Amino acid sequence: MSTSGRLRVLAIVLAGGEGKRLMPLTADRAKPAVPFAGIYRLIDFALSNVVNSGYLRVVVLTQYKSHSLDRHVSSTWRMSTLLGNYVTPVPAQQRRGPHWYLGSADAIYQSLNLINDDKPDIVVVVGADHVYRMDFAQMVAQHVDRGASCTVAAIRQPIELADQFGVIDVRPEDPHSIRDFLEKPKAPEGLPDSPDEVLASMGNYVFDASALVEAVTRDSDMQGSKHDMGGDIVPAFVRREEAAVYDFKDNEVPGATDRDRGYWRDVGTMRSYYDAHMDVVSPLPVFNLYNGHWPIYTDYGPQPPVKLAKGADGSAPAAEEALLSPGVVVSGGEVRRSVLSPAVRVEQGAVVEDSVLMDAVLVGPGAVVRNTIIDKGVRVPAGAQVGVDVEVDRARGFMVEDGLTVLGKFQPFPPE
Repeated sequence: MSTSGRLRVLAIVLAGGEGKRLMPLTADRAKPAVPFAGIYRLIDFALSNVVNSGYLRVVVLTQYKSHSLDRHVSSTWRMSTLLGNYVTPVPAQQRRGPHWYLGSADAIYQSLNLINDDKPDIVVVVGADHVYRMDFAQMVAQHVDRGASCTVAAIRQPIELADQFGVIDVRPEDPHSIRDFLEKPKAPEGLPDSPDEVLASMGNYVFDASALVEAVTRDSDMQGSKHDMGGDIVPAFVRREEAAVYDFKDNEVPGATDRDRGYWRDVGTMRSYYDAHMDVVSPLPVFNLYNGHWPIYTDYGPQPPVKLAKGADGSAPAAEEALLSPGVVVSGGEVRRSVLSPAVRVEQGAVVEDSVLMDAVLVGPGAVVRNTIIDKGVRVPAGAQVGVDVEVDRARGFMVEDGLTVLGKFQPFPPE
């Protein structure tokens, strides 16, 4: 423990994810840098949770196509150096040999200099690509009270979905103690207090710093290891009976409503990414972006206010169940159940429904956009239709997945 008697906590955000299942949104950026809900990047949720929890010394480990991510973190997440606080993006540096990160555990092993420099008592390790609110201080408090070396955050899921997650099997006599860590099990036991549910790992961890250093160092030399936090490091602590679980249902975030309390979504697929957007545009949002007691921080640049204007023919604009970011202009167009990012333009007679449009997308006069995700800078020509007929979209060379049409950054429309 620190000489002051207060625990010194370092937060490590694992942000090297490639995000192959989110292509083409990750064709030119790391998954944590993918925009979400108009003005945010996915990493803003992890970083906001960390700093709102009171942990203001944070390193962000990056690797895959990290330029826009590094730029966003560096320009947005600035702390008081006078108080020794920082949020620092750290790219892979091949400190342990001529290879990039081999897994999340190897990312920490290759970055042990950061732990050695900061000398924390506790290390909080979190992923960078989930949408949720969480007070990590409550998890750290349980970790310390129980005297565990490793604590894993977990969320309750229906037992029939167990084969989609890493599942935490707890001891019936001590439901905070991990008995086994099961990777996508077919027939797990239900929880002692809820037989129809299991605990799924959230990819967030708390470690005693010395135990984490020892674990990733030992793992670095193990033949056959995938050097993964969930697949290798946590099971090693479980085998030594040094691992505890933190039940996310016990986490109380200030300002949470009954409807959005306990919300957590892994946006690892195009459908889950889209569905998470629909969660925030609903009239009573399943995830509430307007909780001022636990804000999600970001920076979207010097954009002007939203403007709703009549079209040249006098047609009135309409916006219903929509998130309109700063800089959006709707001129006689209609927007329903959609998210529009900064500087999007919807022109006269155009209709945007059930869609997600990223920065500076232009929807031309009379165009129709439905059930579509459009990355930044795309121009939808006047009168064009996208997301209306998926076979037509496929013929154009657009990606179609789970009933959604997806256009990559600056992707052109083929000539009619």
